[in-house]
Amino acid sequence: EEWATSLEGSYVKVRRFGGSGDCGVDIAGFCTDKGFEDMWDNYQCKRYANPLRPSDVWVELGKIIYYSYIGEYTPPRKHYFVASLGVGTTLEKLLNKPTELREKFKENWEGHCKSGITSTKEIELSGRLLSYVDAFDFRIFSSKSHVELIEAHSHTGFHAVRFGGGLPSRPDPEEPPAVPATSESRYIRQLLDAYGDHLGSPLQDINALAAHSTLEQNFWRQRERFYHAEALRNFARDTVPEGTFDNLQDEIFHGVVDVADSTHPNGYERMKATVAQASSVALTANPLASATKSQDRQGICHQLANEDRLKWMMDDD
Repeated sequence: EEWATSLEGSYVKVRRFGGSGDCGVDIAGFCTDKGFEDMWDNYQCKRYANPLRPSDVWVELGKIIYYSYIGEYTPPRKHYFVASLGVGTTLEKLLNKPTELREKFKENWEGHCKSGITSTKEIELSGRLLSYVDAFDFRIFSSKSHVELIEAHSHTGFHAVRFGGGLPSRPDPEEPPAVPATSESRYIRQLLDAYGDHLGSPLQDINALAAHSTLEQNFWRQRERFYHAEALRNFARDTVPEGTFDNLQDEIFHGVVDVADSTHPNGYERMKATVAQASSVALTANPLASATKSQDRQGICHQLANEDRLKWMMDDD
């Protein structure tokens, strides 16, 4: 299931159908939005106690051939066997000899497919169905090796957690744009209100910071930290399971919220104390810990402020 997420970039849509009534389709990768009516690939996943043998797959071939024959779907472009213990040598050789595979399949129809494709009836290999088998392109049947599976898995967000070995290198974060993005509006407003509280005079917008060089420099540092945290969020999407970054945010929140809720001379001092506290929060339990820098922790405070989970100005200030 983790590996299957690596397929999503190769298809318009990937769907799992494994289970009763799946008609031999486990994971389908659709090349167009027409789904089964157009080009698609099938991934038949097997978790057996042994490497796959020919006797394990005859009925699977039979399902694909029979259900495409009766019009349940068009034949897949490719049909891959994906197995936790791999594909045995005998089967792998057959998959690479499509003509011999067809003949062996026909020989094994009676024992594996006649009563195995569906429980509602027996299916004889004769007449038009036999002609369909003889014309069917057995070259579509193939396999995925362990090396191929792991290489593809390495491009998912589950790999570092499943196999260890550390996270890949992080790209450098973007520089904050001169004109703040709309997505920054809330935490910037919070910063301006905190600065105004410190000055004893409200600041309407960032242009007002030009008259206060120390605060202006502080403002740009906070934005750089915010962009560090945003870069970490994007990095997490590609390297760790969904929800990992959210958990990291929660850890930072619980590590700093008591400081934020404490009494401070003004909102500016509250913000500085909270951001400083974020640098010391222990993150050893989170898979992103090894890739998280001090700037990321501090920037997460501004992400939390952007959602009003942290506030620099309290109601009683």
